[in-house]
Amino acid sequence: MKSIIAILLFFYGMLSAQKNADLIITNAKIYTVNQNFDVVESMAVSNGKILAVGKSKDILKKYKSENIQNLDGKSVFPGFIDAHCHFTGYATDQWKCELWGTKSWDEIIQKLTDYSQNAPMEWLYGRSWDQNDWPVKEFPNKAKLDELFPNRPVYLKRVDGHAAIANQKALDIAGIRVNSKINGGEIEVKNGKLTGILIDNAMLLVEKFIPEISDEMAIRYFQDLQKTCFSYGLTSLHDCGISTHTFSLLEEMQKQDKLQMKIFALLEDNPTTYDEWIKKGRFTNGNITFGGYKVYSDGALGSRGACLLHDYSDKKGWKGFLLSDQKHFENLAKRLKNSNLQMCTHAIGDSANRTILKIYGDVLGIRNDRRWRIEHAQIVEKADFDLFGKYSIIPSVQPTHATSDMYWAEERVGKERLKYSYAYEDLLKQNGWLPLGTDFPVEEINPIKTFYAAVARKDAKNFPANGFQKENALTREQALRGMTIWAAKAAFQEKEIGSLEVGKSADFVVLNQDLMKEEEHRILETKVNATYSNGKKVH
Repeated sequence: MKSIIAILLFFYGMLSAQKNADLIITNAKIYTVNQNFDVVESMAVSNGKILAVGKSKDILKKYKSENIQNLDGKSVFPGFIDAHCHFTGYATDQWKCELWGTKSWDEIIQKLTDYSQNAPMEWLYGRSWDQNDWPVKEFPNKAKLDELFPNRPVYLKRVDGHAAIANQKALDIAGIRVNSKINGGEIEVKNGKLTGILIDNAMLLVEKFIPEISDEMAIRYFQDLQKTCFSYGLTSLHDCGISTHTFSLLEEMQKQDKLQMKIFALLEDNPTTYDEWIKKGRFTNGNITFGGYKVYSDGALGSRGACLLHDYSDKKGWKGFLLSDQKHFENLAKRLKNSNLQMCTHAIGDSANRTILKIYGDVLGIRNDRRWRIEHAQIVEKADFDLFGKYSIIPSVQPTHATSDMYWAEERVGKERLKYSYAYEDLLKQNGWLPLGTDFPVEEINPIKTFYAAVARKDAKNFPANGFQKENALTREQALRGMTIWAAKAAFQEKEIGSLEVGKSADFVVLNQDLMKEEEHRILETKVNATYSNGKKVH
């Protein structure tokens, strides 16, 4: 009898010694993405944080929970982080006519006509056309828009957000004439007439007249897009170039307990905000962090607004342009140097990249830990790659840009410059790490496509068979790090998120197959079974 009591007391002591956990994952294949890239079986979570990782038997011995999930060997990864996207901008575009994937100008006209029947506003606003997907790969003309909508303003933005076409009604509202000029932009005129094409800063002349949606509607759209992001395994993102008003809407969403994902916000380059927000410096409010400014140095390659050192191969005498005077970038860099904020500058062309690299270098000096970023870093002169490493400048890249642009990029820049374009492995070597993103809505939200494009250098059609410039492919480990811990590091958040380690946020995804082991041609079949943010299941 005494022996039975002793045994019972022993087991009682073991049970009472166990610590409570809100959730225990067992029998899984958990990629921690820690420094050693350890893979473990089990994880305990409490109050949104990771308590322990290790073998299932050890975790179950030490912790107890009413929510124990046996994953039967399924793969678990840190929640994916998108290091460059336009979350709030895309969300509030949801009332607009979606032109993604259209294959001709005629198809756009038909879509717009159908949309106009029930459009929520007088303005007919569409987004995401791409003339490079059409049989005739040239910018359209507004003539048909004028014919169909003589009394209703029309504004259709290109997929990259750096060009648009407007009808005459919209141009009249904006006061745009044949002789109108603007710095850092182009108003296209052919045969003495406006074509309706507006590039980069010229777009702002029209956009300032387009009505804004209500704050309440904006928050609803944020919620809807948050759900979509969770469905793709995204638990955190860097929202690039938002207004202070939009930032306040995110804070309001959080106050209403509707914001569950983590947002690293970069403000738009608006000089009226410098004094107040640079003085504020970096701060975190719940799931929102303000970390710096997103700046545009040039436009996009697809609309020939990227600033090149030499002429476009398909447009002699044209090199693109900077969107602001060089002094503007220099002055902002000097101001931000004396703060704890990051400067994150969009640079696509090799001239724009060189300009920003040298400005950063002059201001920061050699070797530093400021983590100032160049967003996209698409076309880089061969001699300039070393500047990223020399000045500790972080290239923030989007692998699906390579596989989207590969069909026509050579037409723009020629074979020689193409060798030094979308050169992700070469860029990674500069600092030993590389954050990855999507740039949605320019590309799709899906981070699995990011992974596939980085590793296989192919698009969703598995083209090309041998990969596009495969010498610049990333390994699977590099790609995963780029979507998790390196993306976190690009925002100084590597101690809070980005890997599954004790003390960090319990942000993770359960996938239907193992990204690290699955055959390459099956990677795009990967689905998200579940997404957890701060230890709570959100998908």
